Amino acid sequence: MIPVDLIAVSTILISSLLLLASNRFPADTVLLGALCLLLVTNILTPAETLAGLSNPGIATIAALYVVVSGLRETGAIAWLSRLLLGKPKSVVLAQIRLLISAASISILINNTPVVAMFTSAVQDWCKRSQFKPSQFLLPLSYASILGGTCSLIGTSTNLIVDSLMRESGLSGFNLFGLAAVGIPITLVGCLYLIVASPYLLPNRQSSTEKFNDVREYLVEMQVKPSCELVGQSIQEAGLRHLPGLFLIEIFRQGELFPVVSPHTIIQQNDQLVFAGAVESVVELRRIKGLVVASDQTFKLQGKEHERRLFEAVISAESPVIRQNIREARFRHRYNAVILSIARNAKRIKGKIGDIQLQPGDTLLLEAEKGFLFKFRNSRDFLLISKLSNSNVIRHSHAPLALSILVLMIIFMSTATLNILQSVVLAAIAMLLSGCLNIEDARHSIDYQVLLVIACAYGLGTAVQKVGLADLITQQALLLSGGDVWLMLVLVYIATVILTETITNNAAAIIMFPIAVSAANTLGVSITPFAVAVMIAASASFITPIGYQTNLMVFGPGGYRFIDYIKLGLPLSLIVAFMALFIIPLVWPF
Repeated sequence: MIPVDLIAVSTILISSLLLLASNRFPADTVLLGALCLLLVTNILTPAETLAGLSNPGIATIAALYVVVSGLRETGAIAWLSRLLLGKPKSVVLAQIRLLISAASISILINNTPVVAMFTSAVQDWCKRSQFKPSQFLLPLSYASILGGTCSLIGTSTNLIVDSLMRESGLSGFNLFGLAAVGIPITLVGCLYLIVASPYLLPNRQSSTEKFNDVREYLVEMQVKPSCELVGQSIQEAGLRHLPGLFLIEIFRQGELFPVVSPHTIIQQNDQLVFAGAVESVVELRRIKGLVVASDQTFKLQGKEHERRLFEAVISAESPVIRQNIREARFRHRYNAVILSIARNAKRIKGKIGDIQLQPGDTLLLEAEKGFLFKFRNSRDFLLISKLSNSNVIRHSHAPLALSILVLMIIFMSTATLNILQSVVLAAIAMLLSGCLNIEDARHSIDYQVLLVIACAYGLGTAVQKVGLADLITQQALLLSGGDVWLMLVLVYIATVILTETITNNAAAIIMFPIAVSAANTLGVSITPFAVAVMIAASASFITPIGYQTNLMVFGPGGYRFIDYIKLGLPLSLIVAFMALFIIPLVWPF
């Protein structure tokens, strides 16, 4: 007779997989619900239920978020992207530079922020070069996934499986322990993407190109002597076709240039007048040496890097209505500076100080970061919202942030410290050196991802505890006829199916105990099976929901589900054949 616990766990597991595959509910909600069921039915003890939270892999991933945030907030990652991408003249050359850069950086930095960084860079790059983002963004995601398989810190999946191996009494891997299989599949995979993507990917409009009903602002920016754009033409600086922005005119030494030629050379102290969407205004402030051209901003209280951008809608009861900004003494009243005003979603021309404020006007403000908390209940404003990623980049700290990253990698690769110690030390150094503040560090951690991993641990424990892993292994043995290599193939295929329908981390955690059971039953080494789970769980190319980076480029690239199948299915087969050939050679059974 089949034990009740085994039936219960099987039902919970299958139900969870179906709910995750339906994509109707968040992954953390589904897995947390499953974990609660396992707890209240006494299948798992409280200690087993919460064991995932104490796993070193989760702490390592959390600390990595902080390290990468320090690199982003100092402009180090943006600088690297500009250095690596350059200004290629053709789609093929552009793809070569992009894919090699993304794959290389993903070896040393978790691939999710790498894709986030390059997505905005590629969108801007395509606007300047008249390319279509759909030709680049999906290959970018795939290349970053491939690069992430080359090291332990390239993807959270590798960290999770490595920590599970160590818990099982195995030695685990060093930083570049997976490079023997990761580098070959990355090189061949990138070559495939360069050759095939021009034929398999369509030229589609992105979601941002389709959406035109946005608030437009008029913003004046000043070129400081230290600005990286000084000496470049408008065309070379990429200011001619900015996404969502248009360079209207230039003020230079009291002279107005109302028609801006693409060959105009940018000089220090130029004042550049832009019109466009608020998200693009935020990106302007992230360019080194390009600051808002308002003397009022330098009179604000608080340090520059502690300021943020806000949008606020003026209410009919506000004391500043029907006054111009000078008369209203807006800066003194709110310790905030109005950078631009939109009325009925359209930009208002004229000098900011002379515009008479009206109820319903939407203000683009620069203020201290506590502005929202201070005035959110004020009757002066109908609505206040903080713009994401609107903090000022600390460019002067970029060399320091890169140095911390290099030291972290040295400590890990030389085994001076273990991975968790190295990453935690780097995160602390980012905070103490001023590359990042506590608030930004806290917001940089994706707690939803950590909760998914912790809950999946509990589900994986239940699968092993009630004997479901052994039962699945026995069925797989019947299919494989006791052949070790064929069993490895079945473990790999099952992991791929799971990662394409749920999430990569959950798939790895659920499949690991099954892989261990298979190795133990056959009396062979666990290591090749663990590596197969690592590669298969990361190699999510066929659907947009299996891996976070695939979902990140879905909207910006204007993709459809079929695009992932057309480009990703052949890549998935290539990676599978190569991995299943290389793994037994490097890690014998």
